[in-house]
Amino acid sequence: MAAAGPQLIWRVVASTARLSSVLQILIFLPLTLSTLSTSAFLLLSLLLFLHSLIHGTLLLVWGSEVLSLLQVPMHPFLLLVCFNAFSESVSPFLVTAASWWGTILNWSSPGFIVMEGLSSLLVVQKLGQMGKELVGQGDVYQFGFLVAAAAAYVTSAWWIVATYPAAAQSPLSSTLLGVALTSLIFLTLIGFVLRRTNVIESSGLALFLAYNIWLCGFDQQSFSDPASSYVPLIPNIVPHLQTLVNFIINTLPKPVLVALCYRLIVLHFASRILPTIGADNWESEAGVDDTWGERPTSRLTHLLLTYRQAIFVTVYSHLLLLDHSSQVWWRWMSILFTLTMWAIEMLVTSDDEKYKVD
Repeated sequence: MAAAGPQLIWRVVASTARLSSVLQILIFLPLTLSTLSTSAFLLLSLLLFLHSLIHGTLLLVWGSEVLSLLQVPMHPFLLLVCFNAFSESVSPFLVTAASWWGTILNWSSPGFIVMEGLSSLLVVQKLGQMGKELVGQGDVYQFGFLVAAAAAYVTSAWWIVATYPAAAQSPLSSTLLGVALTSLIFLTLIGFVLRRTNVIESSGLALFLAYNIWLCGFDQQSFSDPASSYVPLIPNIVPHLQTLVNFIINTLPKPVLVALCYRLIVLHFASRILPTIGADNWESEAGVDDTWGERPTSRLTHLLLTYRQAIFVTVYSHLLLLDHSSQVWWRWMSILFTLTMWAIEMLVTSDDEKYKVD
């Protein structure tokens, strides 16, 4: 019991250090983009990514919580390096490295869309499977899930109607919105007829569709001008803090933060679901003879969680780098890709493999 106190304190310190690292990345990247230039932003993003790879590798080899505490001063140091590098004549090597990193991020857009779409589909199908298992335990669960699904449908419909004027400002956008809604409705009906989907899965995809349409409704005026909320820092600590608070409130792109949180959350849950894929029917949830750790999906999950900070930096940098039109384009691609994968999954899955309605 005596050792419980110091252990608890150390866990609090380590958790605080990890939270501090996340907040530093959230603030430093848009700060560099707004106050310096895109090249400086890309350089900082590249440095943070390389640092995250080194940090993840050390965690993989060493696995000590001390690393979370040691990396806290590294992010301000890299920020200062970036500011100093662009305060005078910039080295051509740094500009070239930043340019190449920007090209990699831009060309990674399809990969991010595929991961987000597949992860979202995987999560809603896992919810559908869990709901199917609970429904079999009693009518109370069945009634509760029906109410939850109905609430999800109503919320999705309201969300789409409220977002429609902003999301369908062009003929192409309105056409894609109509195609997406029609596809969702028809796929839901077909899935019910074939007994290969349920209301939990369908309502989850309806929320996914409404969320993406909502993000498509943001225009350039939804983002504050980064330069307008930044003023030169003076030695007085109060104006310093006021400038920082003003920057956080007015400059951090809220749609980007929402998209970042959603993408990281679905990736996290998908990585937790991956080890359960392909389990035999006689295997329990905990695995048989502790052999789940040997699954390739389990090793992949371990790597994803170990290098989650590098994934965080990459996803955040990619979202900040995209302009409004690119964001809208890739949102529609995410919707269409996810619905297409859902349709393919319903067609190729046999009746005895699915966890669908009775």
